[in-house]
Amino acid sequence: MREPRFWYPERRGTVPLAARLLGPAGYLYGMAGRFKQRAAKPERAAVPIICIGNVTAGGAGKTPVAMTLAARLIERGEQVHFLSRGYGGREVGPIRVDPAHHGAGDVGDEPLLLAKVAPTWVARNRPEGAAAAVRGGARLIIMDDGFQNPSLAKDFSLLVVDAAAGLGNGRLVPAGPLRERVDDALARTNALLITGHGHAADSIAARATARGLPVFRSIVRPPSSPNIGDGPFIAFAGIGRPEKFFRTLADLRVEVTETISFPDHHLYSDRDALSLIVRARELGARLITTEKDAARLTHAAASSPRARLAEAAATLPVRAHIANFETLIALIADAVSRARRR
Repeated sequence: MREPRFWYPERRGTVPLAARLLGPAGYLYGMAGRFKQRAAKPERAAVPIICIGNVTAGGAGKTPVAMTLAARLIERGEQVHFLSRGYGGREVGPIRVDPAHHGAGDVGDEPLLLAKVAPTWVARNRPEGAAAAVRGGARLIIMDDGFQNPSLAKDFSLLVVDAAAGLGNGRLVPAGPLRERVDDALARTNALLITGHGHAADSIAARATARGLPVFRSIVRPPSSPNIGDGPFIAFAGIGRPEKFFRTLADLRVEVTETISFPDHHLYSDRDALSLIVRARELGARLITTEKDAARLTHAAASSPRARLAEAAATLPVRAHIANFETLIALIADAVSRARRR
């Protein structure tokens, strides 16, 4: 879905009419979420659980953070597995992701990326997914999302907020982007991570600091010098906030002649693919996209427009580069040790 514009008004502090009209629905949504949290009896997995979550709907940059953390923990000797709901995929699970056989329509796009770093499991039922991961050899599980899901007890929760978007208009879904009240989210988190550039998240950072929570900062960029060749490019993306991808390209001084946005988790059709290929030909440009978008183009029928787009489009991989990273890793390691002693 595309985020409604009134969720993120251009003038901060203003509340658009649509948000005010939807306020009662947001209130009911928030009350239902609070009741669900209070009534839940979370199951505890046999191994420590780290949760990478957010307080808003849409892309805050959780997946690059999860991949960066997992890679560092694997370097420390941990047997890390990922657990995901598999948003956008048809599989209920628990099922281990196999990129050679699964496509985004099966397990979602994010699990396909996570599986490049560590074994990844998709499960709508998170406790069942955690149990399957343990049977598969996991000694530590990282949940990509699931912060608002109370069915599985977390040993360390990291809340990720986009620096440029912040909390939007500060209203609850559907009146705004908030999945729950900010204070409720901060009460269940162990640390806050602000990603990207901007000051829209300064308010939640201040609230976290006032509670004694550590606040970290990160930017998303390629893990090394990208080998994408010369432009000009048409950049296209169907992620939570495509402008973040376009900003990354600008920061890298990649020549981009046109940008094209699609809804988050967009499953490209042959018509979409053909349109992009034709537009690139008209402008004498190449195509470039994100890893998540490229994942949604896998397993396309041979010689189809989708397969041609997958072959033609350059891909820009990104990871989260976290300031004071070793401090965050030490906090997580301490939480993992305490969970194992318990």
